[in-house]
Amino acid sequence: MNIVKSVGVMSVARIMGLIYGCMGLLVAPVFLLMGMASSIVSHGRSPVMGIFGMGFGILFAIFIPVIYGLMGFVMGAIGGLLYNAFARWVGGFELELELRPQTLTAPYPIIPPVTAIPNS
Repeated sequence: MNIVKSVGVMSVARIMGLIYGCMGLLVAPVFLLMGMASSIVSHGRSPVMGIFGMGFGILFAIFIPVIYGLMGFVMGAIGGLLYNAFARWVGGFELELELRPQTLTAPYPIIPPVTAIPNS
């Protein structure tokens, strides 16, 4: 078994920020639909409310991936710091790794150096 003793806090934060940003892209259509529904429901009442509802949905659909990404970055950094602290205290994740044999290949044929032929 191999044990992960610590993680790079900034690398965890970057990856988590990207993952949460992508999750925000999945949530964005929900806000667009809510804005469209608000626009349709308030169509007969007040045109200002319909425009506000649609604008709210579009604005949130744009900013939600950014907000999720920033939150993921911050939470990833905090999570990385906590992991490092707890791993020192109780040990880290135990991983079983399978090492596969690798064949060495050269990008070009290797030619042995020419040695001097002794005179006979």
